Amino acid sequence: MKKTLTIVLVILVAATLFATGTKEQSSTQVLTVGATPEPHAAFLSLIVEDLAAQGITLKVREFTDYVTPNEALETGELDANFFQHVPYLESFNKDSGYHLANAGGIHVEPFALYSNKHKAIGDFPQGATIAIPNDPTNEGRALLLLQSAGLLTLEANAGLEATPLDIAKNPKGLKFREIEAASLPRVLQDVDAAIINGNYAIPAGLIATRDGLLVEGSDSPYVNVVAVKQGNENDPRIVALVKALRGDKIKAYVAKQYVNGEVVLVTK
Repeated sequence: MKKTLTIVLVILVAATLFATGTKEQSSTQVLTVGATPEPHAAFLSLIVEDLAAQGITLKVREFTDYVTPNEALETGELDANFFQHVPYLESFNKDSGYHLANAGGIHVEPFALYSNKHKAIGDFPQGATIAIPNDPTNEGRALLLLQSAGLLTLEANAGLEATPLDIAKNPKGLKFREIEAASLPRVLQDVDAAIINGNYAIPAGLIATRDGLLVEGSDSPYVNVVAVKQGNENDPRIVALVKALRGDKIKAYVAKQYVNGEVVLVTK
């Protein structure tokens, strides 16, 4: 009888411990976010503890291109991603038939024209070669930057997704090399100049306000956002993520790390 009672007690204790463990495990929610390394993944690494305090385990997957993290988000491999601006997100949805949405803007990385061969745009020779991103929105963004400096004129209806085919006037006969955005820093030495996205310029040691011959204005519409599948914008985990990315810890990091304005935080 005593032996039977002991066995029953052991089973009850084990069951209680298992139930407790299961309850504790279920109270922790996992949030998997894809990001390009800098500054996006760097930001996310700073808020891991903040989200853990709210019962959210933040897992960060790093990507070095712009396509794969959107594919992973659409298929459900990711809960969110953080690398792209709104025009790119909208263009990707349109071209791919995807259903991704903006869950909150975080920052702007000023777009800039860099050169290892010339100190000013006035030094560009006739027929100079300019490397630009080959994705639709950033290619248009690059051409609009060149137009702002009077280096070319686009057709009136070219819009944000302009390509070299939309150039109406090209006084210097500029030639363009359309390159995957991640590779632009590596081809800089081979061209007269290159227009490079901030998240690839920064790891290459380029600072827009210091090294850029042309720099995008502060009124840029290209705000980097947290993206999710449509309908998940108000998921409590996503709301907590966006709030943390807009918090004091990120503000302090940007103030210390990007003193030359390489990253500008926004509030919408």
